[in-house]
Amino acid sequence: MKQKEITIDYTPRPFQKEIHSLMGQYRFGLCVIHRRAGKTHAAVMEMVKHCFTNPLKNVRVAMIAPQFAMVKRIAWDIAKDYSRPIPGVKFNETELRIDYPNGARMVLLGAEQADNLRGQYFDMVTFDETQLIHENVFPEVILPAISDRAGKFLCLGTPLGTRNYLYNLYKKAQVDPAWFVRIYKVTDTNLIGKTELKQAQDNMTPEQYAQEFLCDWSANISGAIYGKIMDKMDSQGRLTNVPYDPSYLVHTAWDLGIADATSIVFFQKVGKSIHVIDYLEKTGEGLPWFVKRLKEYPYTYGKHYAPHDIEQRDFSNGISRRETAYQLGLTFKVAPKLAVEDGIHAVSMMLEKTWIDNQKCEHLIDALRSYHRRYIDKQKIFSKPVHDWSSHPCDATRTMALCMNDNMDNVTPPQQMAQNQYNIWEN
Repeated sequence: MKQKEITIDYTPRPFQKEIHSLMGQYRFGLCVIHRRAGKTHAAVMEMVKHCFTNPLKNVRVAMIAPQFAMVKRIAWDIAKDYSRPIPGVKFNETELRIDYPNGARMVLLGAEQADNLRGQYFDMVTFDETQLIHENVFPEVILPAISDRAGKFLCLGTPLGTRNYLYNLYKKAQVDPAWFVRIYKVTDTNLIGKTELKQAQDNMTPEQYAQEFLCDWSANISGAIYGKIMDKMDSQGRLTNVPYDPSYLVHTAWDLGIADATSIVFFQKVGKSIHVIDYLEKTGEGLPWFVKRLKEYPYTYGKHYAPHDIEQRDFSNGISRRETAYQLGLTFKVAPKLAVEDGIHAVSMMLEKTWIDNQKCEHLIDALRSYHRRYIDKQKIFSKPVHDWSSHPCDATRTMALCMNDNMDNVTPPQQMAQNQYNIWEN
């Protein structure tokens, strides 16, 4: 019997077409998309398609948004519009459920209802506005639900800073070959006209515009110091896998603390580039613990750089931490003592030629994105950098930047003194 052809009024935009294509090649997908691009339309249509192209019987697909009211508002009408041309389709308005004539079913849910999915199976699940969904929903509820039928998962959202599940999943997906990752900025899709964009810019703060339309991870962090540089590094692919190269020495840069965290950045100078290959942080441990840990790494070390406070002497015995480290077999070089703002400028310049390993240095990358100044409303100025969890990794990075002019590889210049006796008239 000849199958009837059904036409759905959906013409995918280029980025939507790419998502549909990639979902045919990958099991997991993550797309960061600017506002008003049509990400919900792409997600719903992908689920409709899956209901009729998956060879398994009784296909089940689900869309989850942060709240039931939200998914009803943003996706239910779209799902009905794309499903209505299919003969025999049935809609359940109360449960936001669509039953198709071939036995497939689509359901729309709020994340607060996610526990109701336990014990069920799904062949595909999509998240919309993932930045607002709790981090436990996917690993604890969704992943088990799609595991027995090798179901697919598509995650969509718009940035909302770096302290949410969309950003955490984005970092993990970048290094997992089972995932595809795409970022669609308004400058990439060209879907919104210049007049509308001008209206958005006139009525939004620069940070709001960067977050909602340019998919800027750091825009939500008011006063972010390195945010724009980190986004640039990300877009250029410099936050990636950076392996240890045994042909180059590994140097370390420290920020010392006992009650606070001690932070160590491991880096290599490779030509004109700087490769940050590892990061270590620990609270409540003294130098002996760190010296022992350094010996456990498979690195051939060059120089170890510490801030100027390593010269401070212990009141009880008069011995400095630098001398203590020397007795433990670790020789430090002291970084130049400069104002914090000069150090921040040095870091900004250094990051322009830096590559950072996004797995071993995940905490460092988050800290560089989050390091910020607080805005003082009365004075209409930004304060000095806020001292919080991000300070220690950034202080260690500043130590590294201040030592970039040091002769790390102990290379002797070919000429020690200028030749000032040369006479051009002599043969």
